[in-house]
Amino acid sequence: VQLQASGGGLVQAGGSLRLSCAASGSIFVINDMAWYRQAPEKQRELVAHITAGHTPNYSNSVKGRFTISRDNAKNTVYLQMNSLKPEDTAVYYCNADIIPSTGWGQHGYWGQGTQVTVSS
Repeated sequence: VQLQASGGGLVQAGGSLRLSCAASGSIFVINDMAWYRQAPEKQRELVAHITAGHTPNYSNSVKGRFTISRDNAKNTVYLQMNSLKPEDTAVYYCNADIIPSTGWGQHGYWGQGTQVTVSS
């Protein structure tokens, strides 16, 4: 099982970006999916989370600006980021709780990270 994130880049403050993260491999079920971020010299923090039933939750710092969504048919989670601020600059990681087709039990998987840089 692999998660492949894409969509990061450089944008001016006030701009928008859309991140995508696709899961592939021997997947039986994908439960919760989420986006985290890690700024330089800071701990990784949860940005947004979405359940298998599409119920979202957001950190206070992004609420009202970011939207998490998922396409279960494509095994993909998205993060639409609007009104970006310089403090949103970080490496963004996707995470998914997946039950593989082989073996048993649920495991947490991480994408490779995608850089988001917001200039002032």
